[in-house]
Amino acid sequence: MANIVNILEAGLRGSMLRQKVVANNIANLNTPNFRRQGVRFEEALAKLIEKPGGPTREDLAKFEGELYRPMNTPVGKNGNDVNVELEVGELMKSTSRHKAYLRLLGKIYRQMDMAMQVE
Repeated sequence: MANIVNILEAGLRGSMLRQKVVANNIANLNTPNFRRQGVRFEEALAKLIEKPGGPTREDLAKFEGELYRPMNTPVGKNGNDVNVELEVGELMKSTSRHKAYLRLLGKIYRQMDMAMQVE
């Protein structure tokens, strides 16, 4: 149970990082020569979870996503590659994942609470 909670908490951190990155991309929509950033998170977390012996609490506690520049999106006349539609889509996906992580954590905590209240 503790490992599941740690994995979900890592998921929350990853979704929050992605939301910050998307917000920064949108804030720099008109900044000349700004190149958008992305976050590699799910793939790296999956590799960590699948490693032999599984992840330790420490592994999960310090785990964060990796920032990168995709460099494969069309660049405008000002050298900027931020696309509002793409960023809004990323924000919506990240928000949905964030909500899912929160709901799962809430369910786990409610189950723990119910287990402690059994007489």
